[in-house]
Order: sequence, then C-alpha cells, then structure tokens
Amino acid sequence: MPGLTQELHAQGVEYVRFLWCDNANMLRAKVVPLQFLRTVYQRGVGISYAQQAVPVVRDAFVAESGLGPVGEARLVGDWSSLVVLPYADGHARVIGNMVVKGQPWEHCPRAFLRRMVQRASKHGLHIQAGFENEFYLLQPTDDGPKPLDETLFCDVHGLNRNFDVLVRMVRALEEQGSRVMLFHPESGGGQFEFSMHHAEPMLAADQQVTFRETIHAVAAQNGYLATFLPKPFPDRAGSGCHIHFSLWRDGKNVTDVSQKKEKTSQHFVAGILKHLPALMALTTPTNNSFARIGRHLWSGGFACWGYDNREAALRMPTSPKGVSHFEFKTHDATANPYLALGGILAAGLDGVEKKMSLPDPVDVDPGLLDSKERKARKIAELPKGLKTVLNNLEKNKVLTEAMGPELTRSYLAVKREELDSLSKLSAVEEVDLLLQRY
Repeated sequence: MPGLTQELHAQGVEYVRFLWCDNANMLRAKVVPLQFLRTVYQRGVGISYAQQAVPVVRDAFVAESGLGPVGEARLVGDWSSLVVLPYADGHARVIGNMVVKGQPWEHCPRAFLRRMVQRASKHGLHIQAGFENEFYLLQPTDDGPKPLDETLFCDVHGLNRNFDVLVRMVRALEEQGSRVMLFHPESGGGQFEFSMHHAEPMLAADQQVTFRETIHAVAAQNGYLATFLPKPFPDRAGSGCHIHFSLWRDGKNVTDVSQKKEKTSQHFVAGILKHLPALMALTTPTNNSFARIGRHLWSGGFACWGYDNREAALRMPTSPKGVSHFEFKTHDATANPYLALGGILAAGLDGVEKKMSLPDPVDVDPGLLDSKERKARKIAELPKGLKTVLNNLEKNKVLTEAMGPELTRSYLAVKREELDSLSKLSAVEEVDLLLQRY
C-alpha cells in the first residue's frame, strides 16, 4: 500500500475516484484525497443500499426495489482497474466492487458478470469481448445542442474537420490502456464510431466504462457535448453499441459455427437467440433504445443470425481465414456493460449446457420476407417496447436465476420506474432529459 501511494504521488496524483456503474447505467464516483487512500484501500468507501435503486430520471430511490436508506455497502477498489486520468489533472480512478460484510453484494453488477465468467470457465470456455460504440458530438446553439457537422458515412471531411478532438480522444483512451482498433465518421452527421480491442469480459466492461467517461470528458474540454443516447434525433441515424465476441478453448479460437467437431459456438449462439426477447431488457434497456431498433436500420431487429448480414441480431463477419468472432447488434450504450455481458454469457451458456440447435443462417434481409416466410425459417421479429422485454425478463428463469433474486428485483424496479416516468413525456422531452445523462 505505501508503494502504491508513493507511485501515484510520483505521477502527480492527488485524488482517487472510486467509481461504480448503477442499475440505470449512470457512472458515479466518490473522491478520496491521496493522503487518506490508506484508510480506504482495503475497506473501500461507503455507499447507501439505495444507490442501486435510483433511476436515471431522478435522484430518489424506488421503494419497490426492496432497497432504501437503511444499510450500507462498501465500494472496494478493484486495483487492477486503477488508471491515471489524462483528462483530469491530479486524478486517478479505480472501479469498485460492491461488498457487504466482506462478501460480494447480491446487487453488484460486477459480481454478476464475474459469476458468469466463472461459469464459462467450468465448461473450459474463455470469452473475449470488444465494444463498438457510436456517439454524437454536439455543439451548443441558441436552439439547443446540435450535431457539429452534416458529413456522411466515412466522409473524409468529417475526419479533417474534427481531427484534433478525435485524436485527443484516442490518445486519452490509450493512455488508460484502452486500445482503439478503428474509428471513423458515421452516417448521422456529427456521429462517430470507435471500435475497441477485445479483452476478457470484466476488462472489456471496465474499458467500456472508461470509454464513456473519457469521450464525455474530452468532448466537454473541447466545448462539445457527447451523447450515447440511441436515438437523439428522429431524422438521423441511431447510435448502437455492438459487442464482438470470440470463444476460446485450450488457447484455440472455437467461434466459427461451421466447425464440424467443435459445436460449442453453435450452442452458444443458439442460446443467445433463444433468450434474446428477454435479454434485451439488459442490452436495450431504455424507451429510447426502441426508437433505434427496426427494419432496414442495420440495428438487428430480428432474432436470427447470418454471415455478413447486418440486419440480423447476430452477424458472423467472414474473412479469408473464416469466422473468428461474431457481432451482437441488439445493444446500445444505455446498457450497464456488466449486466449486458453477464446476461449474454448466461444466455449463451444455457445454450451450451442444453446443447441447443442453431437455426439455419439467414442470407437475406429478413425485413423483406413476408410473415409466412419468416415463420417457416423460424425468424422472429424482436419486441418493440421496453415494457414487453422487462416482462419477458421477469418470466425468464434462466436469466433471473443467473442474476439472482435481489439483483433481478432492484433492476426491474429501476427500469419500470424509468418506463413509467418517461412514458409521460413527449419524445422531445425525453431526449432533452437523457441527452447529457448518456
């Protein structure tokens, strides 16, 4: 411990942020001056039980969660996640595990993901995941925040006009150990996409937290507002956050579903498709999420898979070397990354454990098929609203048993409160409320 304090001091750190990501996917932090880090290094900082019952719409807990002002969890730093923040002089940040009486708290999203990673390892499986974020950069105007340009998909003008801020974002991410594989302007005008290098699930989720926090901070320092809201503008492209997965056994990539001997990936993908109508409560968890999802929008609106099919919820990208990973498209950045990854693993592992059969790949846009053709090919259109997927989650024993009754209850309570509150607003009012929160 003294060594860590000295090392941080040598790097100019004066404060350490203890950060957590709650059920509403809000990033929150408490700050400890470096001189007092010794006192909280092992026991963490306190947070009220009520913190896991706070919706995105207001700072007040939801009583139906079973949580309230009585009781305190400890936010104990996972020191492998410690980074010095390049956009906040003198600050470092550590992501916390929620602990009660020395044990993982039942409501902790990171504890849920950790259990699912351990469950995968019992099957000899090691998962790699990487997030592909889309977001808008907005500039203030007298009429409110507006996209900073009108450029097109991969338009070099979008790169040249915004080169400085984009490179600052890349450098800030890389200084924190998050590796950017690719970035480019997206089709929304003022919209950009960053693809991050893959990592094991916990690190991938931590890096997703790093990504959101960094993009918001660097944008603000340059006079912009960054938003990850899935559909901030009705007449512009939505922002997804696709997740790329690969499955490994004994150091070998076993993701390719066409492999004849190794069928694990087939079972895993089949499990995700089976549970997708309930899984969406964790991966597309806001009203606004469903404004992005639909036919012919490249958002994965159908429960099917296909090779290089961008209208399928699960895409298998091909290359001269075959399939090395698959893309989960029905996800956006309003989702808590620990809950989303944990839920996807739980669904996939259920497929592995039950040896589920994978349907045939879909090689056309499923939205162009009529209902009879889709039914014959076992292609289901995904639910169109948050209420439906929350009810699906509540009824889904595989996912709720994986999450545990406590986390299931608090999560559903928070999301139903958000649904109720936001349903009373117009689409414009909803966006105004959420634009800066995500």
